[in-house]
Parts: sequence; structure tokens; C-alpha cells
Amino acid sequence: MAVKKYKPTSPALRQMTVSTFEDITKTVPEKSLTVSSKRSGGRNSKGRITTRWRGGGHKRKYRVIDFKRDKRDIPAKVSAIEYDPNRSSRIALLNYADGEKRYILAPLELKVGEAVAAGDNVDIKVGNALPLKSIPLGTFVHNIELKPEKGGQLVRSAGGYAQLLAKEGRYAHIKLPSSEVRLVLQVCYASIGQLGNTGHENISIGKAGRSRWLGIRPRVRGVTMNPVDHPHGGGEGKSKGNHPVSPWGQPTKGYRTRRRTTTDKYIISRRK
Repeated sequence: MAVKKYKPTSPALRQMTVSTFEDITKTVPEKSLTVSSKRSGGRNSKGRITTRWRGGGHKRKYRVIDFKRDKRDIPAKVSAIEYDPNRSSRIALLNYADGEKRYILAPLELKVGEAVAAGDNVDIKVGNALPLKSIPLGTFVHNIELKPEKGGQLVRSAGGYAQLLAKEGRYAHIKLPSSEVRLVLQVCYASIGQLGNTGHENISIGKAGRSRWLGIRPRVRGVTMNPVDHPHGGGEGKSKGNHPVSPWGQPTKGYRTRRRTTTDKYIISRRK
């Protein structure tokens, strides 16, 4: 989507860019598909901060998204393309033939009034959902399941797409946006097409206040702190050359923390 720039009438506006929202056709969400969501502020159930630099931000209503696409072989009509404050991609409101309404992730080129469906034998068309075994090789897909009936977990952000490279035995070879090639069961569902809002990666925040609207608090570098607060802190004048670590001494910047090695057998080619 297009990106809008401002005249540099202030230092903040000089670098700031925003989306034009020209693809949005409805500004008020479907009330039956929204629920209240409480902000955690980066705290866990015990009230301890587990994710730093989170807090504040504008209030949001959570939109209930149909990641499973389990309403099979029932046609639906796209009634609106909407903005979702909880994700980078746009969402599409579907009106099914039986009267039910659901939200899905909106792929690129999906227009209001088009018909979409999910099932084993539906057309290979943008917005439709099929099992990987029914999708031709080379097709761009998104919202890919890792386990049957669990719902899509891979490729859900703006502009994202994966490519179906091969099928061998029970598994399909999927090339992910990170360039990693992974095995996924062919019975798992995926949606056809590339996700919309492709200009999201080109947006510049521009000013600190805009980050606060998003619930992102200021992040302070360790080298500017005192020795009591961070291993990088202290020293006469500016200092660097330390091995980069967290405030608690754990190595960062490339230190491998992956422990779930049982799924390594499903990764054919790593992203690094």
C-alpha cells in the first residue's frame, strides 16, 4: 500500500511516514467479533516484568480472527477490508451463506464483493484455504498450519508469503519469508496469496510519542548506565569493547538460546 509523507514543518514530521489506508473500506469493527483485551504491561501472572519496555499505549479491542478456516465448503462474500490495531496486516470481514460472520487475514488483491471459501477441492484463488496436498507447486501461501486443525501459525504479518517448493511423502517443503525451508504435513491447511499492506515495512515512526501510542516505552542502552545497573555501565568517558550481555550477564547478539531441538528434523535449510 502507499505511504504518505509530510512537509517538514517540525523535526518530528521530517522523517515520519504513515500508511494512506486507501485499502480500508470500513472504519468501525464488527461488534460481535470484538472482545476486550487487558494490557499486561510486560508482566506475567505474578506481576513480574518478563518483557521490558512495554506499557501504556492506546486502548484496543481485540478482533477475533479465524485462523483455522474450519468452515469448509461454505461460500462467503467479502463485505469489508478493515484495520486491525493488533497486527500489521489488514483483515477482511466475511459474510457466509449461512449468515455467520468471521474475520480472516486479508491477502493482497482481495476485493470487497469477491467470493472465498475453504475446503479440499475449492479453486486455487486468492483468499481461499486448502490443504497443502491440494495446492500446486510454486504457489504463494500464508497462514500455514503446523498441526492439523490447530489453525495457522506461520506467515501472518503484513506483506508475508511462503512458497510451496515440493511434496514428498507425507510432507510438503515450504520456503518461509526468512528463507528457511521447512517440512509441514500435507494435510495442514494454508491460505492462497500474499498478505496485504506491503508498505508496512517502509513506515518510519518519526517521533517518540508515536511509539508510546503503540505501548512501546523508552529503551536505555547499557553503556549509559552505572556499573550497579548493567555490566556495560561505568568507565571514564564513553566506553565500549565489552562482550555484549544482558543486565543479568546472559550473552546477546547472536548467542543461541534455542532449546527445542526435537523439531530440528523438520528444518531442511536454516535461515542463517
